[in-house]
Amino acid sequence: MEYKPRIIDDQLDLKLESFGATLIVGPKGCGKTTSAKQKAKSYIEFQDEDVRENLLSVAADSPSKLLLGEKPRLFDEWQDAPKLWGAIRKSVDDLGENGLYILTGSSSKDIAKPHTGTSRISQLKMYPMSLYESGESNGTVSLLDLFNEGETFDGCQSSLSLDGLIFALCRGGWPRSLMNKTERSQLEVAKDIYRQTYSVDINNIDGKNRNARLTEAILQSYSRNICTTAKTKTIYDDVNANFDVSRTTLDDYIEALEKLYIIDDIDAWCPAIRSKSSIRSSKKRNFVDPSIAVAALGLSPTYFDTDFKTLGFLFESLCIRDLKIYSSKFDGKISYYHDRYGLEADCVLHLNDGRFALIEFKLGSSQIDEGANHLNEIESLIKQHNEKETQCPIRLPNLKIIISGVKYGYKREDGVFVIPIGCLKD
Repeated sequence: MEYKPRIIDDQLDLKLESFGATLIVGPKGCGKTTSAKQKAKSYIEFQDEDVRENLLSVAADSPSKLLLGEKPRLFDEWQDAPKLWGAIRKSVDDLGENGLYILTGSSSKDIAKPHTGTSRISQLKMYPMSLYESGESNGTVSLLDLFNEGETFDGCQSSLSLDGLIFALCRGGWPRSLMNKTERSQLEVAKDIYRQTYSVDINNIDGKNRNARLTEAILQSYSRNICTTAKTKTIYDDVNANFDVSRTTLDDYIEALEKLYIIDDIDAWCPAIRSKSSIRSSKKRNFVDPSIAVAALGLSPTYFDTDFKTLGFLFESLCIRDLKIYSSKFDGKISYYHDRYGLEADCVLHLNDGRFALIEFKLGSSQIDEGANHLNEIESLIKQHNEKETQCPIRLPNLKIIISGVKYGYKREDGVFVIPIGCLKD
C-alpha cells in the first residue's frame, strides 16, 4: 500500500538533523514504524518472532552489535531490549554525528536507564491520523496561515458530510483501518485496539497483573465523561458501582493507560483574569482518539442519528486530536478555559512565540452564536483586566475560532472565524 504522508514526517526530519537519535512514542497502531521506515536505511524489529529470541539474546549480551548497519538505523519497540538505550547513547557520543538512530515505542515503560539521553536522544510524540492525513479534510485552511494571514481569509467550503464526519469519528485515525475495503472492517480496527488495551497491553506495560474487566470499566467511565472536567472521584464512584477498588488502585490503572498513550487528558489554562478560586483547574478527560470512546461504549455510526449530545462531546475529542497534530508542527500547546461563572473556551491553542487562539467546537450552525459569544466575552474580560492591571497585562487572543461540522467557513463581523473541520490542516 502506498505510504500516506504524515505531518510528523517533517518533524522527524528536523529531529534527525538536530540529534544523534530520535525516539518516536505514541499508541499502538498509530503508524510509528511505518513513518520511521520512510527515513531509516536499516532496521531491526523485535516483534519479528522468527528472529526475536536471537535479537534479544544479542541485545542482552552485546547490544552494540545491533548498532551495526546503515544509518539511520531503526529499532522498533526498543523497550524489549532496554540495554540498547545505553549503547545508543554511547554510540552517539563516540561518533559525534546526528541522524544515527530511530527508536519507536508504544508505551512509556519504567525502564531503568543509567543515563537519560538528554541532548542525545530526543523524543517525538505521534498521534493517529488527522482528517487531513486520512484525506477527509480538503486542507483548504491552514491553521498557521490563519495566525499569520487571517485578514486575507475569504471563506472555504468543506466536502465532508455529517455522515462522513460521524463515520470518520467512529473509525478513528488508525492507518490500518484505511487499508480495509469495507466500512465494517474499517470500524473493527478501533474495536480491536480497545480490546487489546484492556485485555493485554494493560498488563504488559509494567508486568503487573491487572483485571481486564476493571480496566474496561474505567475506559467506559472515561468514555461517558469524555471532554468534561469530571473529577477522579466521579470516575471512582462510577467504577465502584460494580467493583470494590481503592483510589490507589484506580490511580494505578489510569496511570498505566496514560503510559500506553490511550488516555490523553487536557490541562486547564489559568490566566489571572479572575480570582484564582473561580478558575477550574482540573483536567478535561480525553482519549488519544475518539474511536476508543466509541468502541468502549459499544456504539456505531447509526447510533448518532438520535443522540447529538454524545456526538457533540466526541466531535470535540476529534477536533482536539486534530489540533494537537496540526499544531505539533510549530510546538503548539493545547488547553481549555472554564470558570465557575459558566464562561468557557473549549480549547486554547498557544504557539511557541506567545500568540494564542481561543477556540470553541460546535457541531451544528445553531450553536455558532453561543460559541462566538463565549469567545468574545473572554476577550472582553482580558481587556477589562488589562485596564486595571497595567503592570501585568495579559496578551489578547490573536484568533477567535469556532471549529464546526458545517459546510461553509467564513469570518463573522465580530472577528470570529467559523472553520469546518473538513477544511482544516496544519
